[in-house]
Amino acid sequence: MWWKIIIILTIILLGGYAWLIDRYRIWFQQINPFQPTGTPAPAIRFSVIIPARNEAANIRKFLGSILQQQYPRNLFEVIVINDHSTDATAAEVNKLKQQFGNLKLLQMEDLIKGETLNSYKKRAIELAIGKATGDWIVATDADCLVTENWLSTFASFIAERQPVFVAAPVQFINDGSFLSIFQTLDFLSLQGITAASVSQGFHSMCNGANLAYNKAVFYEVGGFSGIDNIASGDDMLLMHKIYSNYPQGVQYLLSKEAIVNTTPMADWQRFFNQRIRWASKATTYDDKRIFWVLALVYATNVAMLVLFFAGFWRHSLFISWILLLMGKIMIEMRFMLPVATFYGNEKLLKWFGAMQPVHIFYTVVSGWLGKFGSYQWKGRKVK
Repeated sequence: MWWKIIIILTIILLGGYAWLIDRYRIWFQQINPFQPTGTPAPAIRFSVIIPARNEAANIRKFLGSILQQQYPRNLFEVIVINDHSTDATAAEVNKLKQQFGNLKLLQMEDLIKGETLNSYKKRAIELAIGKATGDWIVATDADCLVTENWLSTFASFIAERQPVFVAAPVQFINDGSFLSIFQTLDFLSLQGITAASVSQGFHSMCNGANLAYNKAVFYEVGGFSGIDNIASGDDMLLMHKIYSNYPQGVQYLLSKEAIVNTTPMADWQRFFNQRIRWASKATTYDDKRIFWVLALVYATNVAMLVLFFAGFWRHSLFISWILLLMGKIMIEMRFMLPVATFYGNEKLLKWFGAMQPVHIFYTVVSGWLGKFGSYQWKGRKVK
């Protein structure tokens, strides 16, 4: 019978999914949060690159946290590259430049000279790196807050571990709304997987709001060449290019001092556009390890969604769906507990089960649209 096939297939997929999530849990718990072994004199020069588009309302607040680092000001610069903003982003940055001599502003429209682009962010970062004087590039976004020891933690980690590429933690600023809690929990799971997978060399994964890489290595691998036509992927696609040359040089920095806090999407439309943008690069990964991971995760969620709708034709299937959903929640909760505890968000886990049906639906829809649809991002329509 068709319904037996659906149940069996869902159970098989959920079994594989359970094995995968449990590996992530074990690997995450094996990571010792980074603690500098000494206090060496700062020596690494950083260039913090921040692409900005229509961020006038918040950029002074966010830039302030970056500029007021407990790190010698002569050893870091902050380069904001204004991506065709139609608001007062540039004016706000110029006000801060009067106070901070290590803050620079680049106007993207003056540098690309009418060049047609599909990935404005990659081009913005590439242009800023071309003007950077630091030996290490630190990439973040214009809506991020950092700790005062953010750069000094990177410096200590680089000095002790000798990486060439460093992925670091990011979390959402939770305002208590349903959408904000949902995004915070969803993103926590992604961050936990990132830490676990990178620390074990299982697959490449990172977030562009908090990563660092050696500038010479960036040019050695050709920068964004070969991936510059893909709208997204300024983080993970670059990471894998560097990993291919330096598999031991790509590392993860797990430290509370290194956490970058960023704002969640303000509404469901922007949330879906963000996730569709993330999903759009899935089939472009040269790192086939993560492709198969994503395929398993997506297939499991599709099977769960199909089983749910099949219950409208055969009501007894709702019981199977509920039981399997409870199993999925238990599997993920074991993984989420240590991750949420590290980030200080364990109290949010009381919402985790209730948000599961929404999570399954959005995963399937955003994954499909990421492959076959288009999305709006920063006022631009992207395919």
